[in-house]
Amino acid sequence: MKLALSAGSLYTLPLEKVFEIARDTGFECVEIIINYDFQYQDNLVLLKDLAQILPISSLHAPFMELDGWGNKIQQTTRTAELALESGIPLINFHPPSWLGCELRFWKWIKRIKDFQREIGCNQVLITIENMPNTGPFGTNPYLFGQTSKMIQFMEDHNLFMTFDTAHMGSTKANFLHDFHLFYNTGRMRNIHFSDFGYGREHLLPGHGVLPLTRFLNHLRETGYNKALTLELSPHEFPKHEEGIRESMREIFGYLQQETRFQEPR
Repeated sequence: MKLALSAGSLYTLPLEKVFEIARDTGFECVEIIINYDFQYQDNLVLLKDLAQILPISSLHAPFMELDGWGNKIQQTTRTAELALESGIPLINFHPPSWLGCELRFWKWIKRIKDFQREIGCNQVLITIENMPNTGPFGTNPYLFGQTSKMIQFMEDHNLFMTFDTAHMGSTKANFLHDFHLFYNTGRMRNIHFSDFGYGREHLLPGHGVLPLTRFLNHLRETGYNKALTLELSPHEFPKHEEGIRESMREIFGYLQQETRFQEPR
């Protein structure tokens, strides 16, 4: 499997610096979250320059308002178009929020019969992400909070999946059962990897309560060969660059050890 770093893990740093740290600490590629860097410049040139440092594995559609990017529908389609134009193989987007009254977005995604053909032009993989329980009284403020409903929607609309361990862990600490249900659909194309615990998401492995080493061993044993994307909170890292680099090298070593087949002695 490809070991990728989500640029959101270090969003307090310039994108170029994030790519350099990812390259220097061993990661094979980077997932970019479309953010304020993509408002006022030539985005194709920006992506081309970043890809000279390290390949870009995927684009994450915006989850905040950005000038020039429009509403949720326009953000999703524009992200797919940008990936198509720049040769990036996958995009990810969040489902509509019922708490945020994203009714128009919900009506739109229901009308798409085949996301891979209509949005990805059969060249860019379109994935949807499972979301956490962060609403009132620990509810899930997004549609498809139930695994069975999300699977049914993906199958009915030819959607692939980005599985987020911390998001699933926010609904149940032993998330492996639901992971298997998603995995067995054959639609998983990307995994956001981090820990969850004590009401906090995107923690370093071991800082939460999820069985992440067992999870990685399962991926290795089942031959998962898509992207495993480390997606952490920047608050998990030291403030200074050398400390960030040291932490990144350590977590990359852990990922490599637990996901690579070991030669028999």
